[in-house]
Amino acid sequence: TVQLTESGGGSVQSGGSLRLSCVASGLAAGSYSVAWLRQVPGRVRVGIAAIDSDGRTNYQDSVWGRFIISQEKGTNTVYLQMNSLKPEDTAEYFCAAGPKCGNSGDTIYFFGGTVDWGHGTQVTVSS
Repeated sequence: TVQLTESGGGSVQSGGSLRLSCVASGLAAGSYSVAWLRQVPGRVRVGIAAIDSDGRTNYQDSVWGRFIISQEKGTNTVYLQMNSLKPEDTAEYFCAAGPKCGNSGDTIYFFGGTVDWGHGTQVTVSS
């Protein structure tokens, strides 16, 4: 069973930074991808960054150059460093794991198998 636990959310002023963490357990050996997605109430969940087991990264257009996804394999942790935060980055942020990720520019999406989800962490950016 895959378990994903997010932490690091909070409130920050516009222009500030936050780092989210996702600790994963139960990931199958071999190829996988871990992604960060965010959701605003009343809107669809949008994938914003992903990293695969080989360390290849993918970013949605709106966070390119501001957010950095990384992983620490020894602790099974995936980080999302968020810089130059804007009020429109306010959302619930979720960590998810699945076999593969694609990128349409508008969103990063999973394909090829089951996706497991964390429970989310809230990020609020004030102007």
